[in-house]
Amino acid sequence: MTKYEIYYVDIDNTICTQEGTNYPSAKPWLNRIAKINELYDQGHRITYYTARNKRWESLTKLQLEQWGAKYDCLSVGEKPIFTYIIDDRAINSDIFFKDCNE
Repeated sequence: MTKYEIYYVDIDNTICTQEGTNYPSAKPWLNRIAKINELYDQGHRITYYTARNKRWESLTKLQLEQWGAKYDCLSVGEKPIFTYIIDDRAINSDIFFKDCNE
């Protein structure tokens, strides 16, 4: 069995545009989602997380489905413990996606 890594990936301003709490208007960055999907297809574990509260959980799941995002788990409302963090508030998101055109 191949060793897998665990990736926690933020949603807003990391894989989609976001203005405040207008979550229904979020637009996906499909090239970034494709890069995360490649990791998923390689057998890595993907958890998308968001500070959106539980009220937005159904919409968030629907958006991920519509955007074609592959993942193992969705964490809503709190920041998790992780091996990697890919987040718009950390330097890692821009560095991680530097080869993705928007």
